[in-house]
Amino acid sequence: MSTPFYVSPQQAMADRAEYARKGIARGRSLVVLQYADGIVFVGENPSRALHKFSEIYDRIGFAAAGKYNEYENLRIGGVRYADLRGYTYDRDDVTARGLANVYAQTLGTIFSSSAEKPYEVELVVAEVGERPEGDQIYRLPHDGSIVDEHGSVAVGGNAEQISSYLDQRHRDGMTLAEALRLAVQALSRDTNGSEREIPAERLEVAVLDRTRPQMRKFKRIVGGQLVRLLEAGAGSSAEAGGDADAGSGAESEKDAGEE
Repeated sequence: MSTPFYVSPQQAMADRAEYARKGIARGRSLVVLQYADGIVFVGENPSRALHKFSEIYDRIGFAAAGKYNEYENLRIGGVRYADLRGYTYDRDDVTARGLANVYAQTLGTIFSSSAEKPYEVELVVAEVGERPEGDQIYRLPHDGSIVDEHGSVAVGGNAEQISSYLDQRHRDGMTLAEALRLAVQALSRDTNGSEREIPAERLEVAVLDRTRPQMRKFKRIVGGQLVRLLEAGAGSSAEAGGDADAGSGAESEKDAGEE
């Protein structure tokens, strides 16, 4: 009879966490930023069919990095939770905080279970408020913990380096064009610090726009509108002489957003 192989619970959990982190790091990074009129989601995604960003409910958006099939299951579950809660109670009872708690319970249960592997995903749940101070952004790592983020957040790939870059340059009151340009600059930086160009057709961009008259605030930005916003953001950065002090291009961004 062979002797059972023993692994301490601490080592087992550490191994599961390392496994999940490595899987998430293999994916492309994405960023979520607050800007004057809402929250913008930006990521490099060559696929036009497999989205990293989605609408969950009226004012709530979802972003995910990692294995597509795993975070797609979580997204669908979140939509069902939101629809059921909104129908049973009231639409205002569906909140990003409540959804983040549901995701945290699901991810935490899977992570601590020895019967299945941990999910290789990292989620962001965001809700746009009536005013900027009412915006909410929650990051959920693979283990089901919840991190309340402010201003900007990056997940997947080299998220730590991108987060550091954003923390130094993001500011309150940025226009959509400025926030989009900053996000692309952050995503374009390699681990060695050099920059590469990400063409517009390889970008997936969506916003939660508090100024939209509709109840549903989620909107994808594609095609010519995306190109004009990128050009407006580049122009404002050039006029200001740097990333952090970019201040023009608001009129161009407004015109592009009216399509």
